[in-house]
Amino acid sequence: MSDAMRLMASRRGFMGLGAAGLAAAVAGTPARAAKVATKARIVIIGAGAAGTAIANRLVERLDGAEITLVDARKEHIYQPGLSLVAAGLKPSGYVLSQTTDWLPAGVKLVAERAAAIDPVAKTVGTEGGQTLAYDYLIVAPGLVLDYEAIEGFSLDMVGQNGIGSLYAGADYAAKTWAAAQKFTEEGGVALMSRPETEMKCAGAPLKHAFLIEDIASRTVGKGKYEIHYAAPQSSLFGVPIVAEKVRMLFGERGMTTHMQHTLKSVDPGRKLATFEKKDGDMLSLVELPYDYLHVIPPQRAPEVIRESDLSWGDKWVDQGWVECDQQTMRHLRYPEIFALGDVAGVPKGKTAASVKWQVPVVEDHLVAAIEGKEGTAVYDGYTSCPLITRVGRAMLIEFDYKNNLVPSFPGIIAPLEELWISWLMKEVALKATYNAMLRGKA
Repeated sequence: MSDAMRLMASRRGFMGLGAAGLAAAVAGTPARAAKVATKARIVIIGAGAAGTAIANRLVERLDGAEITLVDARKEHIYQPGLSLVAAGLKPSGYVLSQTTDWLPAGVKLVAERAAAIDPVAKTVGTEGGQTLAYDYLIVAPGLVLDYEAIEGFSLDMVGQNGIGSLYAGADYAAKTWAAAQKFTEEGGVALMSRPETEMKCAGAPLKHAFLIEDIASRTVGKGKYEIHYAAPQSSLFGVPIVAEKVRMLFGERGMTTHMQHTLKSVDPGRKLATFEKKDGDMLSLVELPYDYLHVIPPQRAPEVIRESDLSWGDKWVDQGWVECDQQTMRHLRYPEIFALGDVAGVPKGKTAASVKWQVPVVEDHLVAAIEGKEGTAVYDGYTSCPLITRVGRAMLIEFDYKNNLVPSFPGIIAPLEELWISWLMKEVALKATYNAMLRGKA
């Protein structure tokens, strides 16, 4: 094996060339630990990336456990692909599969929504009236998109009158492209927004802005369009060095920023968006015109979480993320409960790449608890964002809780350079690794 291959195999990258994928290709699938015999009742809320991945891994680790997955969704959405659909680069079907396609034998699916959680009685109630008792609970229901917080907006507007919102699902991402495509062909003013709350894949608003600008530059042409990016934050990205790089790229491409602007309402008839602008302690309302508006709403924990006494009481109060230790993902007051994915109240981690590294940590601590031991695995906040900047170019941004860049391929892929190989990872390799993760194999 060459030195470069050894280096890549030693790193933990999430992409198709990352540790799991490359190691398996070179040396075969590594042996898993021996199964642990148990009669433990494990309930998992949510059959998204996190819930599905942990279910598959627990089936492989436990012998005799009663594992129940609770989720009413029939379709599984490959969410990293929505930004590609919303730029006309993939069809909507690219991100869709059936929830049951990914579930292993040995897991019982309750195809209902979780309606109540009683962490004292250790039960989960479903909308259909079932009561599921558990010894261990994993909450991974994802998050909810609070479109109602934006006055004048509704999802039936997406795809019409220049309005898009790629987060809402496959069909909405396709409709978003229909609206965005019209802008790229006719020009005008594009207005991109992001919410004040925590959000899944914080790089997605930037990806969409970059892609639509790039496409417009090659269709209607420079000088016939404007790209405006409005955000409640004071910087363009949570990692300072990345924020500065994005700011430079915006400047080079003539993209205008409106920082500390929070979208409050939309008037589709007049094509005006109203923002609350923060200037020190002063708040004012500002109207911005648009020909194309991309809406990303506030994002919160599902109601069942917010009403269950699982949320933080002193931070993210309006959002309801699950109170848990940021290194073990274990609830701080209910040690038999773990949080995974978007709903977890940790400083980073609302990406599929984060899930990839959170899941083995929860597996380690849950199995150790069953054995009467203490787990040792630690989640350090690893998050990956293949930040697309053009069609065919991206920056592979990887960082941790401390905002340190933690590149998987140091000396091979520079994280702050727009590279074709980083685009290839996003456009081609990422989905294969994501699918392996769902199967519990990566």
